[in-house]
Amino acid sequence: MAVHRRRFRVEEAFSGDIQMPPEVETEVGPMHREIMNELRAIKAQMAVSRPVGVTTETIGEAAAREVAEAHAMLETYRAQIEQCEKLKVELDLIYDAITRTKREIAVLHGKSFNGEEMAKVNGELGAVVGGTEEATQQILEAAESIDNAATALSKVTSPDQQKLLSEEIQERVVSIFEACNFQDLTGQRIKKVMNTMKFIENHITVMMDIWGGVDAIKAHAPPIVDTREGDAKLLNGPKLEGDVGHASQDDIDALFD
Repeated sequence: MAVHRRRFRVEEAFSGDIQMPPEVETEVGPMHREIMNELRAIKAQMAVSRPVGVTTETIGEAAAREVAEAHAMLETYRAQIEQCEKLKVELDLIYDAITRTKREIAVLHGKSFNGEEMAKVNGELGAVVGGTEEATQQILEAAESIDNAATALSKVTSPDQQKLLSEEIQERVVSIFEACNFQDLTGQRIKKVMNTMKFIENHITVMMDIWGGVDAIKAHAPPIVDTREGDAKLLNGPKLEGDVGHASQDDIDALFD
C-alpha cells in the first residue's frame, strides 16, 4: 500500500525550516528511515559547519589587523632609521670638525706654542726692547756731548781747540747714525714675531671656520669686562692711526683755552 506524505526538498531540510514527518511503518519504512537518517546527518553537519564559517571570518579579520599593525610598525621603523641616518650624518660632521680642530691645534702646538718657539718669540721681543733702549741711550749721550761741544766751541778762540771740538762733534754725529741702525734690526725682529702671530691667527681663523665662522663664535664669546683699577684703567695709549676714543692734542689744548 502506497504511503501518501508531503514531498520535501533537500534545501529546506538543510535550512531546518521543515519538520521531518514521523516515521511510518510501511512497506518502504526501512528505506524511508535510511533516507531520513541521512538527511538528519546532513542537517547536523550543516549546523556544525556554520560556526566554523564565522570562526574563519574572524581569523581573516585578525590577519588583516595584524597585517595593518605590521605595516604601521614597519613605517615606524623606517622613520626611526631615517632619523638615525640623519643623526649619523650630523655625528660624522661633528667628528670631522673635531678631527680638523685637533689637527690645527696640533700644528699650533708643534710650531707656535711649544717651549722653543715661544722662547724664540719672547727672545725677539726682548731683543727689540733691549736694542731700542740701548740705542736711545746712545743717541741721548751723543746729543748731550754735541751740545756740550757746541757750547765750548763758541767760547774758545784757539784754532786747535776749535778743531778738537769739531772732531768730537763729528764723532758724536757718527755714533748717532750708528745707533739709528737699531731700527733695521728691530724691524727684522718684529717681522719674525709678526709672522708667528700671523701663523697663529690663520690657524685660529681656520678653527673658527670649522665651527661656523666668526659670527657663530661671537655668539659664545663672554662679555668683555674691564677689571683694571686706578691709573691702569686710564692707560689706553699710545694711540694708533684710526683709533677712536683717544683725546687728541687739540682736545688737550682746548682744556687750557
